[in-house]
Formats: sequence, C-alpha cells, structure tokens
Amino acid sequence: MSIRDKLSALLGFDIDFDAPVPPRKTETAAEQTPDEWRFSRRIMRAGGRRLGAIYKILGVICSVVLMSTLLLTVAGMPRYGVDQEYMDTVTYEYISHGMEYTGAVNIVSGIILEYRAFDTLGESFVLFCAVSCVLALLRADGADSEPERVEYRDISCDPILRRTMRAVVPIVLLYGAYVLLFGHLSPGGGFSGGAVIGAALIMIASAYGEDVSGRILTERVFKTVTTCALSFYCLGKSYTFYTGANGLHSVIGNGTPGNILSAGLIMPLNVAVGMVVACTIYGMYRMIGQRRF
Repeated sequence: MSIRDKLSALLGFDIDFDAPVPPRKTETAAEQTPDEWRFSRRIMRAGGRRLGAIYKILGVICSVVLMSTLLLTVAGMPRYGVDQEYMDTVTYEYISHGMEYTGAVNIVSGIILEYRAFDTLGESFVLFCAVSCVLALLRADGADSEPERVEYRDISCDPILRRTMRAVVPIVLLYGAYVLLFGHLSPGGGFSGGAVIGAALIMIASAYGEDVSGRILTERVFKTVTTCALSFYCLGKSYTFYTGANGLHSVIGNGTPGNILSAGLIMPLNVAVGMVVACTIYGMYRMIGQRRF
C-alpha cells in the first residue's frame, strides 16, 4: 500500500498530488472597497505621524543632552588667565623635549608628523576621498547624456599671460618645493607646500589651456601619486610607532637638528602629504571646470 493510499484512507478522501496549486490571490488597492481603502490610508497616516513625533522627540532629547554636555564642560574649565599646572603639562612636554624626540626644529611639524601623525594621515585621506567623491558624482551625472558645458572666455591664448606664467610658474614651483623640503626646519610643511604647488599647476592650466594641463595630471597619474604617497605615509609611521612603542632600535635616526637630512621621516612625510594636497587642489580644478581629468 502506497503512501498516497494510506493518507487517503486516513483522511477519508482521495488526495491528488498532481493537481496544480492555484495561485494566491492578493487584494490590490483597486479591488478594495472605499471604506477599506480609507481605513488603510488612515492607518498609514497615523503610523507616519507617530514616527514623526518619535523622531522629533528623539531629536530634542539628543540636542538637550549635547548642549548640556558642552555647557557643563565649558563651566568646568578654568578661567582665562589662571595658571593651571595640569593644563600646561602637554605644552611643556612639546616645547621642552619636542626637538630632542623628533629632531625637528619646527615644533609644529614635529607635533603634526610625530605626536599626532595618524591624525594627519586621516586628513590626507579626507582630501583623497573628497576628490574621489567629486569624480564619482560628475561621472554619474554625465553617464547617460553629455552634460551641458558652460561657455567661458578662454584666456589661454593671451600672449601676455603666457609670458608672465612662463616667468612666474618656475618660481612658484621652486618655492613650493622649498616649503616641502624645509618644513621641519622653518614654517611650512606638507599642506602649505602642496597648496603652493597646486596653485602653480592651476596657473599652467590657465595659461596654456586644457590640452597642456590634461597631459600634466591625468586620472592615472593622480591615482598613482596619491596611492603611493598615502601608502608610504601609513607604512612609515606604522614602523616608527611600532619600534618606539616596543623599545626596539630604529634604523631611521633623528640626525642632527638643523640639517636638511634630519628629523627622521618628517621631511619625506611632508613631501607625501604635499603631493596629495597638490593633486587634490589641481584635480578639483580640473574636474569642476572641465567635468573630467
């Protein structure tokens, strides 16, 4: 006796396993009666109002908690001008032992690229992500159709501008390189030097046009330079932090303070940050002005 016969005898009627299963009928909004449709809309509106009220209440609670925390923090701070020993501990440490520990004459560069080097790495990543997001948005905007180009006056054919830039751009580039390479000895560093070099690249684009500027920094060059600079920064600081935290000997010494080849990795890190900043500034100019590299 088969399983089918056993089930049929147990249930008292024949079971047809081969019979097609009728599709489940779902009631659409058009098939509902007016009263049912109004009731459904009323429930949806009530739920939306309830969620909106909860959202507003949570927003007010979060704002009050944040404001109270900030006000209590400010109220607990010492008054301006009052000498507080625990407030000056970090500052005294930087000023007294900064050059000894980092080898940098410029204390600001020593703090940025030694004590809080990974914070500076995060700032560089923010610039890289900003350019990547702008590039993605512009590509998505012009993916289906050619975007409308805004007509503007082309000043690249002006002979006075070209001759002026021919004399000014080398000086600006040289000054930007000086700010990068001497950032650990004098005021300057990666961000300021990179901004100067980026401005020089924009000058070249303005004076010699899109064709010349497009050959200077292509999308491939931008990705290569920024990836190499950020990778070198991350690996270099990971090595110095690991050796310092575990008391291991580092092959990268601080050198003699005041020399160009001193302060450990601060000078090459300044160059890496400067390259990222210069590519970001020039890349923004190219993409916003021409909607592409």
